[in-house]
Amino acid sequence: MPINWIYLLCLVLLIVTSFYLFYPKIENFFVFFPETAFDSTPHELNLRCRDIYFHTEDGERLHGWFFPLKEEFPLILFCHGNAGNVSHRLENIRPLLEQRLQVFIFDYRGYGKSSGRPSEKGLYLDGLAAYDYLINEERIPPTNIIPFGRSLGAAVAIEIALGRRVRSIIIESAFTSIKEIARSIALFHLFSFFLPAHYNNLKKIGSVATPKLIIHGKEDEIVSFSMGQKLFNAAKEPKYFFPVQGAGHNDTFIVGRRRYFETISTFAYHSEI
Repeated sequence: MPINWIYLLCLVLLIVTSFYLFYPKIENFFVFFPETAFDSTPHELNLRCRDIYFHTEDGERLHGWFFPLKEEFPLILFCHGNAGNVSHRLENIRPLLEQRLQVFIFDYRGYGKSSGRPSEKGLYLDGLAAYDYLINEERIPPTNIIPFGRSLGAAVAIEIALGRRVRSIIIESAFTSIKEIARSIALFHLFSFFLPAHYNNLKKIGSVATPKLIIHGKEDEIVSFSMGQKLFNAAKEPKYFFPVQGAGHNDTFIVGRRRYFETISTFAYHSEI
């Protein structure tokens, strides 16, 4: 009998050790869905922009599109979600420009024309590098920069707001942490207790002092509406919550239409500390 317990203990230790060794790769497999091919370009949609390349602290070469307007207009630093690339967000950019908001959207490492492979730490470095490019190369003042993070990009936007000076921050369809997402999925629920709380937006958002706008679709089928409410409750003032009636995870700007973009514009122009 003692021998059986020793074997069982060794098996448990082997499973736990294997889990922690391979978990980062497993997590990345389920988190990142990059695409390299572009569906369309700004030129095809008659949008004026510049192709931008810049480097991260750890040497990756990233690509982005800068849509400049008048230099005094607020600038949306667009941190997109976990799938596709910058070309899949063009339909969202035109209405922002129409609201007198400049836009700089970039691809994380491994997405689009950007080098490297994505990871949590890598995405944070990418976001900070995008901000630093705006400051150092485009001479955009910090008081004009608004990180806007959708879904996974919310974690990047929060990291930028914690590490750099910004005008305000907008997060949309954001989750509290990957651990909480796993807990809501039947396949991973039993194992969620053992998962580390990566991309811990709930823990971080309370340290963001700048004004915050939190947007969430009430019918979000991927990240529950309650997660958006939790993030709002954990955030400090000044903060604003915009629930989009009837919207899911990826169609907030479609369902919300004019009111959606006007809410963002009003916040952007009146949110500076």
